[in-house]
Amino acid sequence: MKAIIYYLTLPLIFLISSLPFKVLYLISDVLYVLIYRVLGYRKKVVRENLKNSFPAMDAGQLLLLEKKFFHYFTDLILESLKTLTISAKTLEKHVSFSGREVFEKYKSEGKSVVIVMGHQGNWELAGAIFSLEKAHQLYVIYHPLKNKYFDKMVYHMRTRLGNKLYAMKNTVRGMVQNRGELTATAFIADQTPSPKGAYWTTFLNQDTPVFSGTAKLAKKFDYPVVYASVKRSKRGRYEVVVEELVDKPSEFTEDEISEIHTKRLEKDINESPEIWLWSHRRWKHKRFN
Repeated sequence: MKAIIYYLTLPLIFLISSLPFKVLYLISDVLYVLIYRVLGYRKKVVRENLKNSFPAMDAGQLLLLEKKFFHYFTDLILESLKTLTISAKTLEKHVSFSGREVFEKYKSEGKSVVIVMGHQGNWELAGAIFSLEKAHQLYVIYHPLKNKYFDKMVYHMRTRLGNKLYAMKNTVRGMVQNRGELTATAFIADQTPSPKGAYWTTFLNQDTPVFSGTAKLAKKFDYPVVYASVKRSKRGRYEVVVEELVDKPSEFTEDEISEIHTKRLEKDINESPEIWLWSHRRWKHKRFN
């Protein structure tokens, strides 16, 4: 059945991916009505997340932000499908890249790096534009999908321009095997970890567990930590801005590194809250006593 569903939907997915951005956004406007107004997809989760994250906002402000998020969410879905077929030339028209000097510095020093980012802006397009940067080979950590057919498609989508992937469970092994090359290993660090072993902090006004693997591996391999911010200037236009975050991990504790990158992401979210992934059940765990 999974194979049948995949092969029936695949032509439609590639058709949508091949459409111009202007047409995609017309479809997105319709999809917004369907997902938000008709189906109410995860509306309760989004509403609760926004209310708890921004206690100073009144009901009207929260509702406006909720609508902005869902409108962006449908853009995000269709823009991400676009990475299945987008050319490097078209990609560069829609996504710019700032901070090359950070990678050039570490390249000159012969150092690999850890990249930390969040589900802020279009992380799929951000990963795609990085494939055009030649200082370091990008490895993105990902969770394989349960459906092996769609997993194969997503794998192709994320690697077709030159990036490589580590399945989550193989991250350490892969980083050890690739110590001989200049790599940039990207962690999307705002996912929901198991509360046991997580670093706990206050994030968006809530008690929050933070995935500690980013800090652990930065220290284990002594790789500098850089932060990638994905900013949206207007619909269909992004800028990936890279900055040095922790130059010498050995001088920091794991908890300090986790706190630094979490607070940096929080700053981005507060500046442009409508483009963070509010539909994710980020606060489903409670701290152990």
